[in-house]
Amino acid sequence: MSCHGGYDDLPELPELYDSIPLYTSRQDVGFYVDLCRGASGEILELGCGTGRVLIPAAESGCVITGLDQSAHMLERCRAKLQVRPREVQKRVTLVPADMTNFQLRRAFTLVIVPFRPLQHLVTVDEQLGFLRCVYEHLKSEGQLVFDVFHVDPQKVAGPVSPEEIEDTPELLLPDGRFLRRTFRLLAKRRSEQCNDVELIYYVRHPNGETRRMAQTFRMRYFFRFEPEHLLARTGFQVTELYGDFDRSAFTDGSPEMIVTARKVTR
Repeated sequence: MSCHGGYDDLPELPELYDSIPLYTSRQDVGFYVDLCRGASGEILELGCGTGRVLIPAAESGCVITGLDQSAHMLERCRAKLQVRPREVQKRVTLVPADMTNFQLRRAFTLVIVPFRPLQHLVTVDEQLGFLRCVYEHLKSEGQLVFDVFHVDPQKVAGPVSPEEIEDTPELLLPDGRFLRRTFRLLAKRRSEQCNDVELIYYVRHPNGETRRMAQTFRMRYFFRFEPEHLLARTGFQVTELYGDFDRSAFTDGSPEMIVTARKVTR
């Protein structure tokens, strides 16, 4: 996930990103790889980041193009690909571009957008730009699949606190350093349906020296029917709505909102 997400402000972030258990244990990889394996053609992943989903999809035999705006995230992805077998590398194309405005001059059977890149698109114009680009890059009857988190109204309405909340207890990195991460909400912009978020990485060296790195960005949130209306405006029809990556039904208590849409030929 890295479109407008502050990933190019700190070159160290992609390596640290790959060490966060909340990401490495996330259950979406199998869901998206299954979708890719079921597609009868080439796949496009938007916001591919360091290849968390893209590389397993390629390893499963899929031909996939990964697009990301962050040069540092793509550099990390390339480094991870270089240690994979040659046949896996040949299935992957990486493209530096903005997911709201790109032109690849190719059409795909499936476009996936894992782990909430859509929520980095704060304005309706950005969201429509993204969907129009996807439409132009999908074959007839092609599919778009993306996920956003399911909003908890109580959390949205709660007060803002300057307190840092730990989401990653200190862990050992492969190079001998230690990593701990916290997060906090800097502001809640309910009139714009977005929050100002800060992720704070504390990297401690064996000699005790600690570096603090803060990644700040805005995170848009969506209610149930917003994606459906946005999709309808841009030539899509919702075909499935899941509440989690086990394909369970979307309900009040669902943690995720996973949308599958089909391109409708105009």
